[in-house]
Amino acid sequence: MTQTPSVAAYPVEPRNRARRKHERASYDHASVHAVLDAGMMAHVSYVIDGQPYATPTIHWREGTRLYWHGSSASRMLRAQAGGLPVCVTVAMLDGLVMARTGMNHSANYRSAMCFGTAALVEGDAEKRHALLAMIDRFFPGRNETLRGFSEQDVKATKVVGMEIETAVAKVRTGLNGDEPEDLANPTWAGVIPVTQVIGERVPCPHNGAGAVPSGLAAWAPGRPFDEAMAELARLYEPEPA
Repeated sequence: MTQTPSVAAYPVEPRNRARRKHERASYDHASVHAVLDAGMMAHVSYVIDGQPYATPTIHWREGTRLYWHGSSASRMLRAQAGGLPVCVTVAMLDGLVMARTGMNHSANYRSAMCFGTAALVEGDAEKRHALLAMIDRFFPGRNETLRGFSEQDVKATKVVGMEIETAVAKVRTGLNGDEPEDLANPTWAGVIPVTQVIGERVPCPHNGAGAVPSGLAAWAPGRPFDEAMAELARLYEPEPA
């Protein structure tokens, strides 16, 4: 008898269990990671002295670990130095759902919510490795063309890592859901797709003659942003089959 391999998934706990529209929720690694990898901006939520904060930041993933970075003067990063419980969210808007009643208007979206304890990446070597990894994640091959990180660069920057303890992805797709009694309403209903698209490159006026973009092959003008991000995620860290 052939055994079906188990699917890697995050534990379902009270803090990540979907209570509303639970049929849209997924807890497996592949679903959660697909959302994390499709977006570059995350919101990191935390509490300092009883005051809640939510800070937008660029993030990247290595396995089940998330990273983000910022200035050494950042209140968020100083608070997370010794380990701080955080909630990290990433979301993409995919469509505007237009129905025949205001209550049934909605949106198509992808979202991920991750929980864990954030802590600083300590040591210059570890910080340099993480900062190089950030460039490799989004612009593969570009590190080879750049000035290396100086001691001052590393000193002025803090990098935070968080092992994902548990997480949930939630996705809505499809058309509007109207009540049968509303279908006779002649108002147009349906979905307006929303896509973030890469624009034309704007060169720096200090570029030398014949400067060739490096690490930008995936960022072709007109390409959907999340498509480029997903391709780069596969190049950086392919998901297991």
